[in-house]
Amino acid sequence: MADYDKALYFTLWGQWDDLLILMVRTKDDFLSKKIETFLHAYHYSPEDDQVVTSHQSLMQYIDHAMIHLPPSELVEQG
Repeated sequence: MADYDKALYFTLWGQWDDLLILMVRTKDDFLSKKIETFLHAYHYSPEDDQVVTSHQSLMQYIDHAMIHLPPSELVEQG
């Protein structure tokens, strides 16, 4: 499974520990930063708006990457 599939699965099912491990292991620095921002907001932000915004940003990036990266690149990152 590619990193983006994993990120999507872990985010949708609330598997934060697995998402954190993916953040450290992925070769996609931008994905890593999006995950970090979301997890930080989820655990430390007193405002729900920040959590929702960072969640939407992460999901939009995953969607964008899955559509626009060539299939060979998705396989290499998995």
